[in-house]
Amino acid sequence: MSQARNKVRIIGGEHRRRLLPFPDAEGLRPTPDRVRETLFNWLGQDLHGKSCLDLFAGSGALGFEAASRGARRVVMVEKSRKVYESLRDNRQLLSAAAIDVVNGDALLYLKNGRERFDVIFLDPPYDSDLLAQALPLLAGLLADDGVVYMEARQWPEALPDGWDCVRQDKAGTVHYGLLAPAQA
Repeated sequence: MSQARNKVRIIGGEHRRRLLPFPDAEGLRPTPDRVRETLFNWLGQDLHGKSCLDLFAGSGALGFEAASRGARRVVMVEKSRKVYESLRDNRQLLSAAAIDVVNGDALLYLKNGRERFDVIFLDPPYDSDLLAQALPLLAGLLADDGVVYMEARQWPEALPDGWDCVRQDKAGTVHYGLLAPAQA
């Protein structure tokens, strides 16, 4: 199932099969359908009652998918004004009241955030060091029993202290997995 250029398809839940447009932007690449399907199998198809944080939201593929699958709250953080406006327009298009779109820097959001989330999606631009910068800041925003979805071009040889890999896979050039705080 190929994606139309600059459109992302929601693959499950209330908005299944809906195509959402997104703008051209440097480093913007939606999580592929196959990877999202695996991710939401891992998380459980139904996210009712869960709160999700989609950092580096980009096309919004992960956040819109979570909202479509019944997440109580989804916060999407996107730095690019043009991409933020596209996310806001798509939220309106879907009448997705559970979604809040924040135009801002993801690292600042992590440093200043007080809310806790059941699922945090961490999929920064591949050719950046944002993954290494963001991981140490996540623990304070993660709810008890919460998980972090991480996506990268290369899986790190070692995770930062305090994190365990729960599941991990690879599809094409995409390395992805679920992380949880290490059990003491």
